[in-house]
Amino acid sequence: MREDRPANTKRGRTRVPLWRWRSNPVRRRDDVLEAWLVLVMWVLVAAGGTAAGVVTAHAADQVFARQRADRVPVRAVLLDDVPRPATSGLGGDLGSARVRWTNSDGSTHSGTTLVPTGTKAGSAVRIWIDGRGRPSTQPTPPAEAAVEAALFGGSAALALSGVVFGAGSAGRWWLDRRRIARWDREWTLVGPEWSHKTG
Repeated sequence: MREDRPANTKRGRTRVPLWRWRSNPVRRRDDVLEAWLVLVMWVLVAAGGTAAGVVTAHAADQVFARQRADRVPVRAVLLDDVPRPATSGLGGDLGSARVRWTNSDGSTHSGTTLVPTGTKAGSAVRIWIDGRGRPSTQPTPPAEAAVEAALFGGSAALALSGVVFGAGSAGRWWLDRRRIARWDREWTLVGPEWSHKTG
């Protein structure tokens, strides 16, 4: 014969949603504190994580936009040979070399920058200079900048969420320790009475 169970039971236990928020005789002050802690934790993750991600992505996008506005390409003449490395690896397609270029005002400058390996002295190369006329790296293209800004924003949101979850878990652990200590003290008082009655 099948035993009927209430719809809200599972394996003989009754689950009461939001029980920490409801007034009941077994609810302790630590349970209310834990409920508030969990609520604050989720609000910070949802609102704070979103805000941190958006602000970080926007800031990174502005940095990339400033770089694109500040840096301009110029034609330069290579002053040194740039030999190919014996072994190809990460970054092996670029090498440091001295170059000379002419700014838009007609002044000639020289400096060191990265150019493709295997290029001979006297070759014309394109370099990037910043607003002060110094050699710089190529600015990040808009599409790549958008992806990197989104990654920075996502990383910031995840970092904040990790800190919040860590702090929330530490708070819940502390509350659990307090509850266990109180149970231990209460059992010290009540336990001998039970042992006396059952003995």
